[in-house]
Amino acid sequence: MADLSSPRDLQTGLPPGRILLINGASSSGKSTLARMLQARMPGPFWHISIDHLRDSGVLPTARIRSREFDWRALREPFFIGFERSLVAYAEAGNDLIVEHIMESEAWLTRLAMTLAGLDVFFIGVHCPLDELERREIARGDRPLGDARRDFHRIHSYCTYDVEVDGTVDAAANADAVIAAWQARRQPLSDHPRALDRLRESS
Repeated sequence: MADLSSPRDLQTGLPPGRILLINGASSSGKSTLARMLQARMPGPFWHISIDHLRDSGVLPTARIRSREFDWRALREPFFIGFERSLVAYAEAGNDLIVEHIMESEAWLTRLAMTLAGLDVFFIGVHCPLDELERREIARGDRPLGDARRDFHRIHSYCTYDVEVDGTVDAAANADAVIAAWQARRQPLSDHPRALDRLRESS
């Protein structure tokens, strides 16, 4: 967890990075929003997601698919490691745009605890179910049913700093998020964000 009593990294000399954390159902438009934010934010932000890790080949995917390795045993350490890596990136002074599906309330609480002390702005991306399922079929790279499962679950236990409609033009959504992010009040200790409030209530 970040230690705000030592606000600058000893090696980089930089303050902790800020995090834009995007939650939304599969096919809701998280990646489209993240790319647009990265193109429009007033400063360099990394764009990070589980998909980036998976597509880069860090996992032994072929051996998981052949069932030589049990994905059920690997899954939890993989996601926990991903979440902890965000802290290392941010503490070194990197600003982040992170896509992550809050698969359960326990996952949300765990991530809120992991990111304690960092400036995290929580963004919810909403999309109607019929549009989610249309996109899921069109993209062809997701198991059918993921979008429906997410739609009925992942927003029910979340409170956000800002929410957007995934069917709206991505540039307009990005501009709305940036405006809300720039209007957030400081210091963080006096003006807690959505994840801070969640953590305090847990």
